[in-house]
Amino acid sequence: MGGGLCGAPPPRPPLSPLSLLGAIAALGLRFLEHPSDARAAPGGSLRLRCRARGDEEPPELGWERDGAALDGDSDLAQVALPGGAWVATSQLRLSPVSASDSGRYRCWARLGGGARLLSREAHLELAGLPVFLEEPQDLELAVLAPFRLRCSARGPPEPVRLRWLRDGTPQNGLGDPLGQSPSTLWVPGLNRSSSFACEAHNERGVATSRSATVTVLAPAPRNLGLAAAGPRWLEVTWEPGDGFGDTGGDQECTVQLSPGDAAAVAAVADPADPASIADPAAVADPAAVAAVSRSVPVPPFSLRLAGLRPLSRYLARVACRDRRGRSAWSRWVPVATEEGAPEGPPRNVSAAWVGPGRARLRWGPPRDPLNGVLGGFRVGYGTPAHPEVILDVGLAQEASLDLGSLGPNVTLRVVSYTGGGGGPWSPPPLPPPPPAPLETQLVRPAAPAGVWWPALLALLALGALALLALLALAARRRHKETRYGAAFAPAVRFRVRSSYGRRSAQATLNRLGISPELKEKLRDVLVERHRVALGKTLGEGEFGSVVEGTLHQDSGVLRVAVKTMKLAICSRGELEDFLSEAACMKEFDHPNVMKLIGVCLQPWGRGSEGAPPAPIVLLPFMAHGDLHSFLLCARLGDPPTALTPRTLLGFMADIAAGMSYLSQRNFVHRDLAARNCMLDERLRVRVADFGLSKQVGGSQYYRQGRGAPVPVKWVALESLAERVYTTKSDVWSFGVTMWEIAAQGLTPYPGLENSEVFEFLRGGRRLGAPPQCPPHLYALMRRCWAADPRARPTFEELGGALGGLLRGLPPPPGAPAPPHE
Repeated sequence: MGGGLCGAPPPRPPLSPLSLLGAIAALGLRFLEHPSDARAAPGGSLRLRCRARGDEEPPELGWERDGAALDGDSDLAQVALPGGAWVATSQLRLSPVSASDSGRYRCWARLGGGARLLSREAHLELAGLPVFLEEPQDLELAVLAPFRLRCSARGPPEPVRLRWLRDGTPQNGLGDPLGQSPSTLWVPGLNRSSSFACEAHNERGVATSRSATVTVLAPAPRNLGLAAAGPRWLEVTWEPGDGFGDTGGDQECTVQLSPGDAAAVAAVADPADPASIADPAAVADPAAVAAVSRSVPVPPFSLRLAGLRPLSRYLARVACRDRRGRSAWSRWVPVATEEGAPEGPPRNVSAAWVGPGRARLRWGPPRDPLNGVLGGFRVGYGTPAHPEVILDVGLAQEASLDLGSLGPNVTLRVVSYTGGGGGPWSPPPLPPPPPAPLETQLVRPAAPAGVWWPALLALLALGALALLALLALAARRRHKETRYGAAFAPAVRFRVRSSYGRRSAQATLNRLGISPELKEKLRDVLVERHRVALGKTLGEGEFGSVVEGTLHQDSGVLRVAVKTMKLAICSRGELEDFLSEAACMKEFDHPNVMKLIGVCLQPWGRGSEGAPPAPIVLLPFMAHGDLHSFLLCARLGDPPTALTPRTLLGFMADIAAGMSYLSQRNFVHRDLAARNCMLDERLRVRVADFGLSKQVGGSQYYRQGRGAPVPVKWVALESLAERVYTTKSDVWSFGVTMWEIAAQGLTPYPGLENSEVFEFLRGGRRLGAPPQCPPHLYALMRRCWAADPRARPTFEELGGALGGLLRGLPPPPGAPAPPHE
């Protein structure tokens, strides 16, 4: 028997496409006008149009390109007809037309949010003169030095053929392999300066590239080397090139220094170009590479360069100029400064007596810069009547001193030293008065018989007087409190217990079994939860939220930003790790790094007894908020605010300086993005949001062990694949942050979902250049996204390159002209 009334109804078959169109037509929806095929020139404007009719209600119209929804500049007009019908018209405006606009367009219509009816396809084809993607650039080369020039162009229409010109003379035919785009012209060398250009041909006509001047230079100086070095200076010598100075007249040479080593310069050379490897100056922009540039009249052929960083590696090169013109640059030569002494004394020096004649001295490491490798500490103690004794205690940060009978006037101090010498001594701490010497406590002169009872009576009288004074003081205070209490009744009166602030935090740490060493480090880090009042939410991120708050201190009320973490602390070990990192972050002291004010421990509440508390991070309140919101407001404001290239490059340079500081302390940020960089009242960027930071040890990497969410569009390729984070993965994130700044707040990888980013990157593709981004700045971003982390630049190199780009910008209006070098 079949299923009766009580059985489940048989499933209904799905509608076929023809049935779906029939159902839509039954509702009275149909197109009156379909979009038409079109052809446009790049940079022009175009409109696509469609019309639809609805018998009972106004149709809704939209557009798609190549099957994807299109949010373009379109308008919609709906007109009611007699009898209740409606006609809707939509026009899609494309202006200016670019290569990305070509494709298959459809218009869709629907009624009341129902199924969509698609129009016929319209094809948009671009046609115009070729557009250059890459043009030949100026070069300065030695005589007969080989070099390459590159040129590429595209249509539509295609194909595009290229012809190279040297001093106006064609170098190839359009049908030659050299005529295919992109094209690389290999020149074995020149003995005189020449100009090169590239012609691009298609059926619409001919476009000509810029003219590149290849200047043939005099022979480069040779035998550049280091003559002497100190902590902050270098002296280099060299020999002039052949024929230098034969024509007489003024002669000078310029020496340039670049931070780094040979690998840093190799990174700016092109491995596919033998000329760039033989002479890095052929492809490296001196203004971008050099951090120090000095010119000197010659002879003698030597120069002393001062103002350098101690214990730092540099690369040096030299070029000379006489009446014939400038010579080629010499090869890069590695040089290095010597180790220097620390610039600051040890910090947090404290002293305490631990017994008769014995004191314990404790201290922390000196502030940076150390200017070398820390060799250890020396402790000094003495009095005006006794010469100072100096002890070397190695790398220990405390010392127990046997001061003998030096007494309370002893002076204690500490100094750190490196291979370059000792730094400044610490200010002497103020120890408490020493206890009475042991001999005084044990050996007392015998009192004569019969004399002890008057002394006892005197002591009893003094004790009674002291007790009466305390009772009188207590009565006066009680009377004062009662009087003020009546004046403000029925208000509740209370007194804050001075011991509550520290005892509560210490009790929590004791309950969790935190080690004594860590508790000592947290003495200046932990802030009691009752001292923090929370206000409005300032922002939500992937890993937490930021709330405005106030911190009630003994010295007053401080406005703060309160960072709460979404990642749960599940064990005592994880809480210990977090608090250890917080103790380290408390020591951060850099103008481009957000300084940690403190950490609160927030109990979870009922039902969570025994669970570790949630950490809350307290940071300074920033007047201009996060960098991402600032960029968006500038671009989308009413009216928009124009941010100058100097301002945007300054933001990038600030972040590079802050990240360089963190990387030198072995901190991996793991969440570097514009949203996690804050702007203070001077529009100076400070790297913030250390909720994901990890301090790494000698291995210099951190492997994420839990399946926590990650900011996919900012994370390096190897971090997505293996959950491994290093300073080099932070460099990748910095490149994406540079892209955000140059694009003024646009979201990276527009059109891609998070799930698509990994395959996009694994296929060798990268973010495209932001609108109006200079090529050399985009090239710096691309270096940050190298698939091999070892090929990415360091934050020090990035800071130097960005500083060079800033110096290359014209000065702002009203600024004094830079001195002539």
